[in-house]
Amino acid sequence: MSSAETVSPPAPISSSEARRAARNAGAIAAATLISRGMQFAWQLFFTAALGPAILGIYGTVSGFTQIGSAIAAFGMSPIVIRDVARQPQAAGKYLTTTLVIQTLLALVSYVILNIAAAAGGYGEAVRVFLALSAINLIVDTFGNMCFDLLLAREQMVTTSIVSVAHVVALIALAALGLASGYSLFGIYAGVTVAGILRSITLWVLAWRQGIRPVWPFDWTLAKPVLINSAPLAFSAFITLAYQQVDKLVTNRLIGDSETGYLVAAFVIFFGVVELLNTTVLTAFYPLMARSYGDGKNDQFGFIVEKLAFFTLLLCLPLTLVISLFGHWLTMPIWRENLRPAADVLSILIWYALVMMVGNNLSQAMLVQNRQRRLLLIKICGLGINLVLLAVLLPRLGVFGAPVASVFAESSVFVLLLVNFRAVGWDISRMMPRVLRLIMLGIATAGVMLLLRDVSWLLALILGLIVYLVGVFVLRVLAADDWDLLYRLSAALPGGKFLLRYWKRDVHVNW
Repeated sequence: MSSAETVSPPAPISSSEARRAARNAGAIAAATLISRGMQFAWQLFFTAALGPAILGIYGTVSGFTQIGSAIAAFGMSPIVIRDVARQPQAAGKYLTTTLVIQTLLALVSYVILNIAAAAGGYGEAVRVFLALSAINLIVDTFGNMCFDLLLAREQMVTTSIVSVAHVVALIALAALGLASGYSLFGIYAGVTVAGILRSITLWVLAWRQGIRPVWPFDWTLAKPVLINSAPLAFSAFITLAYQQVDKLVTNRLIGDSETGYLVAAFVIFFGVVELLNTTVLTAFYPLMARSYGDGKNDQFGFIVEKLAFFTLLLCLPLTLVISLFGHWLTMPIWRENLRPAADVLSILIWYALVMMVGNNLSQAMLVQNRQRRLLLIKICGLGINLVLLAVLLPRLGVFGAPVASVFAESSVFVLLLVNFRAVGWDISRMMPRVLRLIMLGIATAGVMLLLRDVSWLLALILGLIVYLVGVFVLRVLAADDWDLLYRLSAALPGGKFLLRYWKRDVHVNW
């Protein structure tokens, strides 16, 4: 008898394990939505409270620290969580490893960032506030190492509560500093104090779980952690550099105020992407991973195709609304001196649309273990963006940044389409509907533009009605799209009530 014939089938997942997994996933999802929603609201508030020049300084400093976080973290979180989940008794040794290595990396990151800002010729205000803000890299590192170990111990509910409480404290303390008249210094002081409170809380929670450093430092444990984390660290560094380079180059070439307009537009950009795309992809990641299996299951390609198509379907009208009515929608929030930011946003939001559709393919390639190819594509996009920024910013001013981003992200999207392959994925099957959807988008934009000068609110409403009716008239959705929507509707709260009136010959098995 062969070894393959003697292998026992995997044990089924028990009901208690399933409930625990559902509880953990629900806690993380709820905490993510709440914290990101609060952060988005807070960012909208302080972009309006700060002037363009100060906002430009803040955005530049934030860009530096975001990139520096990749150095401090060094991609260790997934490795530590994976290993400790398998060997819970080794949590103390891993805490010692991260305590030594990540603390050193955070200090190195702090030094590198400040040297880079000075060598890059950035203004004194940027360098001073970067020296203050980068302290949070060290503070957050101490908290993150315990956060990862608590996740490995499946303390998702506890860590989720801490995450939400941290955001609440951060907003309250930063707002207090801002309201006290300390401007950026008050904001950074509030962020630092909130970070210290978070780190202390996480260490106390880890201590109560029996997780304590085990000395001496074990190099035989640390070495594989470093080796396995290095590719993730490099990938995170490139990804963050790709996201933040616009602000850094804009500030260096055309100044603080122009950067402030870009930063204000990016607040809405990231809010849209985080709330409408990142959260959805995070929720679908386990399903995509399971459906991929050995790579021969056509359900995987089907899921990727539907995610990409529905992302375009739902986000195209939102993109049109923000692009064409940005002034009217943002002026109640932003002050008059941020009016140019609305023009920047009208271009930048197209970058968000292309990114959100492409993110479905990026995640699918991660599931396929093709992260090296994905990394090369991101490097190409970063190179294109840097070249275009250098060419366009001196000629177009701050508008050169979103134009460069749109072209760079479009290039990345084309490369993703060329490189992505999966059983069940058939772009030719999807293209007729995509073309009809693009035609519908053009018609909707025409209606909005035609009526915008008469009444922007009327133009917005009628444009959305045209889009909704056009989806039915042009048969943008295929039969299997409607089947999928029917199944999803059944799974939503109140789905049974909806299905009393919407009848479709589809077997609902969840």
